[in-house]
Amino acid sequence: MHTNKITIVLLMLIQTLFVCAQQKTIIDFNTRVHDFGTVQEEVGEITYIFRFVNNSVTPITLKSVKASCGCTTPKWSKAPVAPGEVGEIIVTYNTKGRPGTFQKSITIVANAGSGEFVEKLYIKGQVTPMANRPEKPLQQEVKSDKQSLVIG
Repeated sequence: MHTNKITIVLLMLIQTLFVCAQQKTIIDFNTRVHDFGTVQEEVGEITYIFRFVNNSVTPITLKSVKASCGCTTPKWSKAPVAPGEVGEIIVTYNTKGRPGTFQKSITIVANAGSGEFVEKLYIKGQVTPMANRPEKPLQQEVKSDKQSLVIG
């Protein structure tokens, strides 16, 4: 009797996993993480377009798309994306003054039908510092009894 209960529970668990594996996501992105690789700081703005397909049976509206910092700017269409259609989120990162490794997140709040859901996308990369970064001139002020002289 105890073996039958375990068998039934295992079969129910397997069936549940099978059904969950077959369900489609509401939004199917071409990727959730984009790696820009190594980029020179003087390049300035670099852009990637995240594309997605609406897998639901109702139109999807992107209510808000927010970046984790001011160096990253997302743009997106405010128009609803119909079922089966493709939408885009254009993400631009500004490399100027930001040498080193970066990883930024983009949080998307969307609705489909009567439900609301949240998705996250990421961009990352390595910014190589400018080779000839302009340096501020060193100024020294030399004072004497009668005059002041600025050297630099």
